[in-house]
Amino acid sequence: MNEVNFEKRKTIEQVEESTELAPKFDQDGLIPVVTTDFSSGEVLMQGYMNEEALKKTISLGEAVYYSRSRQTLWHKGKTSGLVQTIKEIRIDDDQDSIWLRVDVVGGASCHVGYRSCFYRSISIKDKNFKKIKLKFEEKEKVFDPKDVYGNSPNPTKL
Repeated sequence: MNEVNFEKRKTIEQVEESTELAPKFDQDGLIPVVTTDFSSGEVLMQGYMNEEALKKTISLGEAVYYSRSRQTLWHKGKTSGLVQTIKEIRIDDDQDSIWLRVDVVGGASCHVGYRSCFYRSISIKDKNFKKIKLKFEEKEKVFDPKDVYGNSPNPTKL
């Protein structure tokens, strides 16, 4: 397998108008990633990649993220089987944000069991801002996370 290499960022013209891949990672070495379903366009999740994760994603053809809570690479679906197969990778004009268009084996991308990590909405019509209630937009889980991950699927820092 050939090693993936990125170009050094030299000029605005190179970053915005050339065919050279020169991603800009933030001060923590991360780049944000929005992941959508290739067929429907549905937003599945938002995550981050470091340089190694982006290189592995490109070379494997499967999504690999960087988990900020666990401080490690996270090959999506390696544990659950819910692999995100890359259909297309896009990078924005500044090359500081990634958009993955994927097919999801198993039909879910959320470790909580829903299809999308964006399974709840925030009402902007209810003006009781002291007690905002989230609305569940997805009613049923695709899988039971306890069956897949046991008791701790994705430790979240509160």
